[in-house]
Amino acid sequence: MPERIYNFSPGPATLPYSVLQEAAVDIVNFKDSGMGLIELSHRSKLFMDVADETEALLRELLNIPSNYKLLFLQGGASSQFFMVPMNLLQHDQKATYLNTGVWAKKAIQEAQLFGKVEVAYSSEDITYRRVPKDDEYTVSSDSQYLHFVSNNTIYGTQYPDMPDKTVMLVADMSSDILSRPFDVSKFGIVYAGAQKNMGPAGVTIVIIREDLLDKVGDRVPTMLKYKTHAEKDSMFNTPPCFALYCVGRVLNWLKNFGGVAAIEKINREKAAVLYEAIDSMEMYRGHAEKESRSLMNVTFNLPTPELEARFIREAAAVGLDGLKGHRSVGGCRASIYNAFPREGVEKLVSFMADFAQQNQ
Repeated sequence: MPERIYNFSPGPATLPYSVLQEAAVDIVNFKDSGMGLIELSHRSKLFMDVADETEALLRELLNIPSNYKLLFLQGGASSQFFMVPMNLLQHDQKATYLNTGVWAKKAIQEAQLFGKVEVAYSSEDITYRRVPKDDEYTVSSDSQYLHFVSNNTIYGTQYPDMPDKTVMLVADMSSDILSRPFDVSKFGIVYAGAQKNMGPAGVTIVIIREDLLDKVGDRVPTMLKYKTHAEKDSMFNTPPCFALYCVGRVLNWLKNFGGVAAIEKINREKAAVLYEAIDSMEMYRGHAEKESRSLMNVTFNLPTPELEARFIREAAAVGLDGLKGHRSVGGCRASIYNAFPREGVEKLVSFMADFAQQNQ
């Protein structure tokens, strides 16, 4: 096997190596059962134990209150863009959205199919370089909820603090869940695709307050009702078994690491090292405004597209892969999620200095 490289991919993203090693064994012979993990019945005791452990770990790490249901669904966060308003919003009701990036805009477009949508803030006109402060927008008193995307993977912005409004919060936390503590009790729904910070692609985590399960209308299809999955403990149909198992292993790794507060400290240190390099060298220019910078996705540009292409190509040649920016914005992007090691950030910073010196 070749030496492992540093994978800066924004998702699917790098996972703890110990998790990959565990999965490599369990996918062939799970707990000496004579069956591979992906062969198990999802209703067998072996797999039900996996699901129960995964839920318990997530509840512990995020301190999820007992009046919240935890669902393991499919379809990615993109399916939640329509499931949220489909379950919570009637055609004559209003919801408020904050437009801070591509995924927020897609969520707005889906919500408009089901009710009235008020976009209280948008940074689209400045290429999504920042997220709003609380005093930069208002939420109508008749709004059913405030929806926002906590971390914007493409543009490298992140809310330094969660919005502080009296209205119920709904958040897409796909790219920064478990990277820092937050108060679940302030939210009606939190959802996140696993493939950035929790595990492989295939499973989407939904944390929903129990009283919201009964808001759904009669004409919503069975599979698209949160209540359907809550009543069956995410076993209404066959769940994404392997992805769910991997999430459990990542959660176990995080717990052993010291939990969410411990990983937040490391995340801040990693991001600080990289942003310091960007700010101190003339060759590089950060995309996001400083007060909105993401700890998970660091976006930056070089003076020309040609230099950016050379930078990405030469970085990959020395084991720094996945640095190409999203096709919609270009530039470079280093995704440094929980499992990404600090030494990879330090190697990138060293490469950046060498590249700048050689291309003056």
